[in-house]
Amino acid sequence: MNRIVIVGSQWGDEGKGKITDYLASKADVVVRYQGGNNAGHTVQIKEKKYFLHLLPSGVLRPNVVNILANGMVINPLAFKEELENINKNAVIFVSNRAHIVLPIEIFLDGSNESRKTNKIGTTNRGIGPTYEMKASRIGLRVVDFIDPKEFKNYLDRLYDLKGEEFLKLGFLTSKEDLYKELLPYAHYLKPFVTDSSLLLNKLIQENKKVLFEGAQGVMLCLDHGTYPYVTSSSPTAASVPLNTGIAPWLVEGSIGVCKAYTTRVGNGPFPSEILSELASIIREKGHEYGVTTKRPRRIGWLDTVALRYAKNVSGLSYLAITLLDVLSGLKEIKVVKSYTLKGVEIDYVPASLNDFQMCKPNYIVMNGWQENIENVRSFKELPIEAQDYLKLIEKLSKTPIAIFSVGPAREQTITLKDIFND
Repeated sequence: MNRIVIVGSQWGDEGKGKITDYLASKADVVVRYQGGNNAGHTVQIKEKKYFLHLLPSGVLRPNVVNILANGMVINPLAFKEELENINKNAVIFVSNRAHIVLPIEIFLDGSNESRKTNKIGTTNRGIGPTYEMKASRIGLRVVDFIDPKEFKNYLDRLYDLKGEEFLKLGFLTSKEDLYKELLPYAHYLKPFVTDSSLLLNKLIQENKKVLFEGAQGVMLCLDHGTYPYVTSSSPTAASVPLNTGIAPWLVEGSIGVCKAYTTRVGNGPFPSEILSELASIIREKGHEYGVTTKRPRRIGWLDTVALRYAKNVSGLSYLAITLLDVLSGLKEIKVVKSYTLKGVEIDYVPASLNDFQMCKPNYIVMNGWQENIENVRSFKELPIEAQDYLKLIEKLSKTPIAIFSVGPAREQTITLKDIFND
């Protein structure tokens, strides 16, 4: 396979950044296809950690072409800050059809959330309102943002349509001040802008190895996730063609990144959530705090009902299991095999939020392992209990494991299947 999608197969925060960075050592191109700077991808190189929110995870690999595709929403201030802090020499392109996150949309994100009774748990980065503006056909595309005349005309139209509403909500910045504030960032962004669909199709025709990287996870998909506790776009592999401008049949496979347990940030159903002190132990050992928001993540056992659902709606060719080392030292480990809903055992994720809230997990209980596995570099070196655990995940998910990880460093990533040469 030359064109592979890196999919978060849970509720996000699975370690997609690390797996993308790892596979990028053999890739030519890395493409972010949705979301904005609400992502939190961590890549550790030796003793240094890099936190990526907007940029593709290939920016830390020399000579890799990085593309921010048309399905993304881009905060130009965040783009400049992150690029200069992470790697200002990265080879990077921005789609002229992507949408721009404006300060008004960041303001609206916080304002909307504060008025909700059932709060979503947004990152307050303006992502949702920007997608709303896009869907309402009053958004600002990159191609118009980098043209001073078109940008000014856009702000005139926007304030004519929405200015009074902005003022009532408390957004006091005038269109003139907004123009002056953002124009330098438009100039900064302009050299990176291209028709990314044309570029990507050209690279594919040249038989380049391409990784498509999303943000969040399948269970936060706008269409297939735990609505309304979801993100504002689709992180599934199915969204890649639309969000990058390539034909669907050019996507050759996907790898679902999955923690050895489950976490979730924000509100919404979470059947396998651990409510005992064990959750705090796993949280501290796994450093389970949001990279973007710093919020503590909710902790749960691995849920293979949700994992099979992710496979169905997104298509997973292989799994990459991360943070296996965090489970070392536990006497027993639980895995969700099915749910019980209203007295009936089920093997699906209910569409109804109320039904999903009522689902009780049915577990398989396994013996844990006590050994430290951080220095393991092959499957055979794992304790037999850890081997059995990975085998069970394969069996229940009906998906082979291609990669597993026993720590944050690049060298703590073990390949069981060479995906690019599949």
